Amino acid sequence: MKIQELFDVTGKITVITGGASGIGYAYAEVMADNGAIVTITDINKEGLDQAAAKLTARGGNVFTEIADVTDKASLKKAFDVVAKRHGRIDVVFANAGISGGPGFLDGQRNRDPQRALEALPEELWDRVMATNVKSIFSTLQVAAEHMKKTGGKIVITSSVCAFKSEQFIGTIYVTSKSAVAALVRQAAFELAKFGINVNALAPGPCATNIGGGRMQDKTSQELFNSQHLNGRIAVPDDMQGAAIYLASKASDHVIGAHILVEGGFRLGVAD
Repeated sequence: MKIQELFDVTGKITVITGGASGIGYAYAEVMADNGAIVTITDINKEGLDQAAAKLTARGGNVFTEIADVTDKASLKKAFDVVAKRHGRIDVVFANAGISGGPGFLDGQRNRDPQRALEALPEELWDRVMATNVKSIFSTLQVAAEHMKKTGGKIVITSSVCAFKSEQFIGTIYVTSKSAVAALVRQAAFELAKFGINVNALAPGPCATNIGGGRMQDKTSQELFNSQHLNGRIAVPDDMQGAAIYLASKASDHVIGAHILVEGGFRLGVAD
């Protein structure tokens, strides 16, 4: 089979949550650039409009829907609109997520009492779990309602933190992504019967707007660059190859997998 056919996503009806910026926008860009019909959802209308304008200027076939991933009714409305407009949904990127704050060590590797486990506020736990875990569960639910009819691909943005402990990234975030990893396995196990492949793309530290753009700060980048075997943190475009793979025919026999795109971050520092 020729590579053009293997990775072809032309005409794929695609929904991306958190698609106005960062990794979600990178997904939207690579899918739209390669012929998919893309709907990006986000809570940020201004960001959505700007993202859609950029994608359209590149020749993309792009729609937008405002949706709050922590509100299942809002998500369902957006997915229903897409299904009604196009007749089906082929690919879903469940991408939206937030930071849980920095880890228990600061940039000088000193323990910060305000970031200690016992100091973490319960409200932060609730907010991160609602956005990073419950919203993925809700996205899977509303997507499955439509995709059980025709099959398709669901790609969940997980994290390398699902597979390693971390001192510079917050405990609540790490916990949330570990829960997501379990949810990916369980959803894949249940939905495969309906021709729905559920997989995850797991980035490492990436220069996005998450956490108020902390990973775009030079000091933070220098801290994390040194922990990557290729010497740098990711940028959103680094996720595009894996995204196309998981959305296309090339991954038809891949179910319940995590594709790690993290520059060797999980392996530790090499001399």
